Amino acid sequence: MLNKAILEPEVTRFIKENLKKDLPALILKGSPFDNLSIQEIAIQIKGLKVAEKKFPEFFRNPGIIYPAKLNLEQSSSQVSAKYKASLLKGNTGIDLTGGLGIDSYYLSRNFNEFIYCELNKDLADVAAHNFSALKADNITVKTGDGLQILENTEYKFDWVFVDPARRDEKGQKVFKLEDCEPNIPENLDLILQCTNNIMIKSSPVLDISMGIRELKYVKEIHIVAVRNEVKELLWILEKGYSANPVIKTFNFEKDHEQEFIQDPGLRSLNIKYQQPLEYLYEPNAAIMKSGLFEQLGIETQTVKLHQHSHLFTSENLKKFPGRTFRIIDIKDYKPSDLKRYFKSIKANIATRNFPESVENLRKRFKIKDGGETYIFFTTNSNEEKIVLICEKISSP
Repeated sequence: MLNKAILEPEVTRFIKENLKKDLPALILKGSPFDNLSIQEIAIQIKGLKVAEKKFPEFFRNPGIIYPAKLNLEQSSSQVSAKYKASLLKGNTGIDLTGGLGIDSYYLSRNFNEFIYCELNKDLADVAAHNFSALKADNITVKTGDGLQILENTEYKFDWVFVDPARRDEKGQKVFKLEDCEPNIPENLDLILQCTNNIMIKSSPVLDISMGIRELKYVKEIHIVAVRNEVKELLWILEKGYSANPVIKTFNFEKDHEQEFIQDPGLRSLNIKYQQPLEYLYEPNAAIMKSGLFEQLGIETQTVKLHQHSHLFTSENLKKFPGRTFRIIDIKDYKPSDLKRYFKSIKANIATRNFPESVENLRKRFKIKDGGETYIFFTTNSNEEKIVLICEKISSP
């Protein structure tokens, strides 16, 4: 239940004063306010801590109220919500699974009218309050099942957005679209009666080929990463679309963006592999998810070390959507020799197409974590286990 007492000046002052304090110790002291429990205060403190990094525009607005932690964890970040909003626009739009309302808020900026739907009344009340605090006056909040609301409306929407819940009735995580709630593949025809365009947000671990099999009319698949961590897959469906979908990858770093888009006309090629040269490249997480390695090598003028290693190399420095390294040394994987070489070394370790884990390698060679050195344990084109000692550099 929404308790607006949380916004009273003395309460907000108390929350700010304790934002950086030890929360369990604060909870033990109990609430200093008669009209608020310490649990309600703790939820706001937790929410502000998440919002400061995840959606700073909400954090800066003193009128925002935060729901329980689970809803915060499942919500989009401000970066990814703004990206989604850059793709959709029109007169009318609807979010069938509104949640905290981050996506609805940013999407609504590109529509004259926007409807937010949420099954959980308490969460819908929080979202309605927050939309008012953010002056998002074109959003209409509807409490109930988004599919039923869609079925009973007279609107023909320019866009329908849906982010199916990825937990089953036992609270266990699920990934296939047919196991999520609502079941989009099962209800796709119903949705397409009300729109020609759908955006579906899915789990980042959903297999792309599986998603394509589950759905129809898939026009584009956007793989969105933030700070080299894939956060979500976006499926854009257009009614009647029959060509192969185009995969688009985006990685949002702190001070720049990395974009790489599939060329649908590029056919499968006979790829050659190369021994390590002067520079080493590691694709960002969004590209790793996409599997667009052949096109990546062609466009960046780099060559893979091995079919399954997913590391690239070149003689001259290239602009590359990922991390770039200069190779300092190359070693055969001979543990007895490497123990002497790695004595007292501090380095960042990664494995690509290698039989041992990073944890085991650290223990085996007593390599401390951190420092300026980067070590890749991998396999070359001759099926030989090798070790690449590198230093990180900026791509041109």
